[in-house]
Amino acid sequence: MREFDVIVLGAGAAGLMCASVAGQRERSVALLEHNTQSGRKILISGGGRCNFTNIHTAPDRYLSANPHFIKSALALYQPAHFLELVERYGIAWHEKTLGQLFCDHSARQILDMLLAECERGKVELILNARNIAVERDSTTFRVSSSQGEFRCGALVVATGGLSIPKLGATSFAYDLARQFGLRIIDPRPALVPLVLGSEEASWTALSGVSTEVVAWAEASSGKPNRQPPPRFREKMLVTHRGLSGPAILQASSYWKPGEPIYIDLAPQFAKDNRLFAPLFETNARRDSQAFRQALRAILPQRLANHLAVAATPAGWTNAALEATEQEFRRYAFHPTGTEGYEKAEVTAGGIDTRDLQARTMESRSVPGLYFIGEAVDVTGHLGGYNFQWAWASAVAAANSL
Repeated sequence: MREFDVIVLGAGAAGLMCASVAGQRERSVALLEHNTQSGRKILISGGGRCNFTNIHTAPDRYLSANPHFIKSALALYQPAHFLELVERYGIAWHEKTLGQLFCDHSARQILDMLLAECERGKVELILNARNIAVERDSTTFRVSSSQGEFRCGALVVATGGLSIPKLGATSFAYDLARQFGLRIIDPRPALVPLVLGSEEASWTALSGVSTEVVAWAEASSGKPNRQPPPRFREKMLVTHRGLSGPAILQASSYWKPGEPIYIDLAPQFAKDNRLFAPLFETNARRDSQAFRQALRAILPQRLANHLAVAATPAGWTNAALEATEQEFRRYAFHPTGTEGYEKAEVTAGGIDTRDLQARTMESRSVPGLYFIGEAVDVTGHLGGYNFQWAWASAVAAANSL
């Protein structure tokens, strides 16, 4: 039985960060990872360049059943703090659209940086630690695994959610939380492509078509005066199964099965501008061919051709054309589902934040037990926000160990 002050379960973004900070605070730390390598999700993120934070990080960029919970951690560890660490290691970076920060070269630089920080903190990294089980007596935790048995006073769970199972994602964090009596907000795939069926399956013939849209879901129920879900102006991509692209991934986090998702197909036009202006000109020709030409002026050709058939006006009167314009501003899709955890960038839901201390991530009912990162019911928007939550929640826990 080996003894440590702290054991961190999961050597992903949050686990590596927490272990390194705790180790540098002169705690003896063991970091257990069930995969044969650490940081697998870091390595594939951002197309291999790791979108490691977002300069616009703020509480309103996160989804949680308890939106106030995230404020403390995000305030205590901000994007500038992580950027300072990145620059200390000489990692070149650049800002893309909407405040997203990426490595110039490789996501491996971020992983190597975190591993170096763990080394500075004398963290013992134990890979291939499978069949992990946890027991607790009055003051300590006992962790058994295929790599031996360990004892600690503080246990940090950073094993993530259910997204991308091929990288080793499991329900371990939720199972352990239930073992110790913590509540779970039902997990679901988030930042995930949507699947179209029935008549809308015809859209899949447009696979590869991309266009800028505004996408949003609408909450059909909830608390009175609740803020409506946000709208996302980014690219939409039609796939062989349905809809994807940043705008759709963003809206998917707010979408509920059985409900529609809405698209403004022409966000580049002001609301009082006519999309089909040529058809309203004096003596203008009004028929399906003229309608198709008007669409081609504002949309990619394949998409215009499809909509010329799928959204033909009920007639050629001013009222019919105006009604079609309104439909284009609020085009409804009815997804049959999502592409699931295999394609989801993150998992929404998770450990109920009502059972955790906001400043420390410690369980309210089990002293010494902490949950951080994606395992917690905090889901960021696309674009580096989930990494920032990983860093911030990790540091909040580490500073209290």
